[in-house]
Amino acid sequence: MSYYLTIVFLLWLYFNFFFVLSIFKKRNDIVDIAWGLAFILASWSSLFLSSNYSLKTILVSLLITVWGLRLALHIYSRNRNKKEDYRYLAWRKEWGRNFYLRSYLQIYMLQAFLLLLVVSPVLILNHSPSPNLTPFDLLALSVWLFGFIFETVSDYQLSRFIGNPKNKGQIIQSGLWRYSRHPNYFGEVTLWWGIFIFAFSSTINPLTLVGPLTITTLILFVSGIPLLEKKYDDNPQYLEYRKKTSIFFPLPPKS
Repeated sequence: MSYYLTIVFLLWLYFNFFFVLSIFKKRNDIVDIAWGLAFILASWSSLFLSSNYSLKTILVSLLITVWGLRLALHIYSRNRNKKEDYRYLAWRKEWGRNFYLRSYLQIYMLQAFLLLLVVSPVLILNHSPSPNLTPFDLLALSVWLFGFIFETVSDYQLSRFIGNPKNKGQIIQSGLWRYSRHPNYFGEVTLWWGIFIFAFSSTINPLTLVGPLTITTLILFVSGIPLLEKKYDDNPQYLEYRKKTSIFFPLPPKS
């Protein structure tokens, strides 16, 4: 139990640091940068605490590191020299005098809790008695790579599209965005199912399902797709795009 409690404590300290930093920076969207880096902290901390070094546990932690660093750098680049993200700005106005308390609980502590759920397959794998490579790990790596590449390419395509002044006010409908309205989210969900296969193939522990089910639920039904779709409810161009393009799974556009 001390293994899990130590990781909880480390993440509590980590998110407290970013909460204090957000007060000085006067922007809560730095937590989006902290999100990816926190997975790196959790993965390597759990590996160090368990001393369960194997080719498989090190490989999974390296994959988490690659994903977390790329995501953090992408969000930092996207937010640099811009106003605070619209979601956090809205909450800043809405929460009024309770802003700091609600920020602490509903943003930082909630994200720490959700992160523990998502990363749980890695924590279980690192603490398992025999985290050896299995034939299923080739499938796991393939799923992870497919998801990671899909997320990276779609983020790159969106960044280039937004960075072009000619596209101001337009909706991206090219590249991977022609087949899914949220290809980056599809990629992220996919890679976490890859991490699940890594963990389950060695542990046969049904609790490893908690991670991919949590991230899938968050993106499909809570804070990912629903918030972005709502943002464009009054955009005629997006409504037309919505009619012909799959919301999540990449599919050929409807005629």
